Amino acid sequence: MSNQAHETVLFSQSQIAVRVADIADEIAARAPKPDIVVPILQGAFVFAADLVRALAYRGLDLPTEFLWLRAYGNRERAGDVRVLVAPSDIVRGRNILLIDGVLESGATAARARELLLEAGAISVAFAVAVRKPHPHAAIAADHVCFEAGPEFLYGYGMDRSGLARGLPDIRISVSD
Repeated sequence: MSNQAHETVLFSQSQIAVRVADIADEIAARAPKPDIVVPILQGAFVFAADLVRALAYRGLDLPTEFLWLRAYGNRERAGDVRVLVAPSDIVRGRNILLIDGVLESGATAARARELLLEAGAISVAFAVAVRKPHPHAAIAADHVCFEAGPEFLYGYGMDRSGLARGLPDIRISVSD
């Protein structure tokens, strides 16, 4: 038995397309409808692009405002999330759809929601491509494409040492 790692596709491009369409249907049917989408950079940008297009196809052609947050140190607390680009006044008085790639501890998304509400957002719904198990997540997702285990994920906007964001699917490395 070798001790080499190889890539495994956890969620294929076609599986992702089906789930993004499902999530877009859910969001289009919800009340209140979002007035603006707010992806968290960097990991959400691919999922957000697909979701924004799917929403537009369903009659929700929404403006986009980006947040750029970076978790560092203890990733368990929202206070350990550095704000690189904060929300602008465009979110004031709006119903927000916050979008992220992965939800695990929820510290980054919780900080994003806090920033949006402080900036005057009326409400914040949260959509995530993949939710991973965490016993004390700081935020719950309203819309989830996939559930995954604790493995490290990459592709579809999520990086592996700064690379692999452009892969059309979500992968894990497994050892033989």
